[in-house]
Amino acid sequence: MSLRRFFLSGLLISSFAAQAQTAPAARPMSQRMTDAFISWHPDSIVIGNRKTARWDYEQGLMLKAMQRVWERTGDARYFTYIQKDLEQFVQPDGSIRTYKLEDYNLDNLTTGHALLLLSQMSVQNPEKYQKAAQLLRKQLDGQPRTEAGGFWHKKVYPNQMWLDGLYMAEPFYAEYSQVFQQPAGFDDVAKQFALIEKNLVDSKTGLLYHGYDESREQKWANKTTGQSPNFWDRGMGWYAMALVDVLDYFPKNHPQRAQLIKDVQRLAPVLAKYQDAKTGTWSLVVDQATRKGNYAEASGSSMFVYMLAKGVRMGYLDKKYSDVARKGYDGLLKEFVATENGALAFNGTVSVGGLGGNPYRDGSYEYYLTEPLRKNDLKGVGPFILASVEMEIAAESGLGKGKTVGIDTYFNHESRKSNITGQPEPFHYTWEDRMHSGFWLWGNQFRELGANTVSVPTAPTAASLKGVDVYIIVDPDTKKETASPNFVKPADVQALTAWVKAGGTLVLMANDTSNCEIPRFNTLAQAFGMKFRDVNVNMVKGSQFEQGKVELPAGNAVFKHARAAYIKELAPLEIKAPATALISQGGQIIMATAKVGKGTVFAVGDPWLYNEYNDGRKIPAVYENFSAGKDLATWLLQQSARK
Repeated sequence: MSLRRFFLSGLLISSFAAQAQTAPAARPMSQRMTDAFISWHPDSIVIGNRKTARWDYEQGLMLKAMQRVWERTGDARYFTYIQKDLEQFVQPDGSIRTYKLEDYNLDNLTTGHALLLLSQMSVQNPEKYQKAAQLLRKQLDGQPRTEAGGFWHKKVYPNQMWLDGLYMAEPFYAEYSQVFQQPAGFDDVAKQFALIEKNLVDSKTGLLYHGYDESREQKWANKTTGQSPNFWDRGMGWYAMALVDVLDYFPKNHPQRAQLIKDVQRLAPVLAKYQDAKTGTWSLVVDQATRKGNYAEASGSSMFVYMLAKGVRMGYLDKKYSDVARKGYDGLLKEFVATENGALAFNGTVSVGGLGGNPYRDGSYEYYLTEPLRKNDLKGVGPFILASVEMEIAAESGLGKGKTVGIDTYFNHESRKSNITGQPEPFHYTWEDRMHSGFWLWGNQFRELGANTVSVPTAPTAASLKGVDVYIIVDPDTKKETASPNFVKPADVQALTAWVKAGGTLVLMANDTSNCEIPRFNTLAQAFGMKFRDVNVNMVKGSQFEQGKVELPAGNAVFKHARAAYIKELAPLEIKAPATALISQGGQIIMATAKVGKGTVFAVGDPWLYNEYNDGRKIPAVYENFSAGKDLATWLLQQSARK
């Protein structure tokens, strides 16, 4: 196949690889490739040779990749792109322009992730995104199924399950089931994977055939098994990504969660076996690397790297597979990433792969080789960005490995009516809350540093804090905020003092005096030489953000990268030994720390790292709250000395 190597440029690749190795200060590859994508599609995502944008799975793939980059950087440009793209399609009533439910095409569900993201955030009219997500979910109610209960890939492909469909539908289905609290959905998702494992896994190699026809009527279908003839890399890649992604949403106690993890563990050694020993990549037809015409393919290789790296990070796979992922990622950089005329490019993605249709695709080896390669094809770019994010996390996630960060939901336990389920839900400085009021993004920084995040819903005791390395108490409730507040009691002070002395790291975040139960909270702070004063500073009028600026001078012990933060209406501190001032401004102590026994205490008079001031969407970029949050998370995990 003469076209397959049009993308190779040895000199450029070597130059790029050398540059990547010698320029540690360069922006991470995930951001660089995402920025390149935006330069190709500045206004809308137009797929392939189309003239206009339409609702499409490649769109959904790219928006998911961009979401991960936004969550990792706090750069509002990425979120804004997601929102603007969806605005072109989602109408006020929740209908979706160019989407047709009656097509019953699983490909059309992938963009549902972006709808669920916006439906949970503080955006204008989140209800329309909820309704649009419900419309996609409604498709699954009528989606044709095989007799065994598997979704047809499309209405036009009767009785057929394809590997592709597992990525298109199941992570959205699982996330929707979590967000809308519909647990029966998880059973159905698990069934889809079980059917694939039963019908498409080859017993000899462990590889997965591209699809199967339950009726055995298709010309490409084996008359005994219904399976298609070959192992297509991107088909397997879609499936591999789907496996690790659905687990993000599956309840820990779901009876089929363990089986899904076993499926991940079954697939990983198969991928390692078929990885090219020299390049680290995988071939288009996975098991026939040396056959004439076969070639290293970019999208499937990126998907495998993503699955392996994420599988290790999440604890599903042995850490030995991080070496397989690293070798694969190095291969992606060397074989497919190039700079052309000063711009980043991603080469080597096969344009398409299918079964049946018109003209008819017979699933043969020769068929897969006839599909052309494309430069900057989104089916390769999206997985490459996702793989890059995972590899960037892997480089720093060792810090928090084995450590747990707990957020108090006992002293702070406000609730509200969910705008999605209509049921009461906790909010205000929780890990789960993605609205302005939550700590979702800060929690994600802890998780990407390798730590586990949990809620602590009971009073602090030796038992409730067992296994917790960092414990964060934020804005204890007043009677104005909660009908039955839990005030700090002497027993709480005694328990936390003992826990800190034994090596715990305690974070105390107050609030302005009108919104925080300061007097009793101070009985705890004073045990460590700190006291939140009954005054407010940094009072901000409207959008005069400069009134909330806090300088973070170079050389301080905590903030190694951020130089300025936005913290408004905060309670400053008084301190005495063992506490010491960390950040002071205008004669006021803004932040303080204390070493007590083997442990550490950090205090600040505001919960300044909640999403509203941490996601890049509201405050000017000069205020580096997102970067400061990562600095603080890093420092807190470094302090942990609990045994």
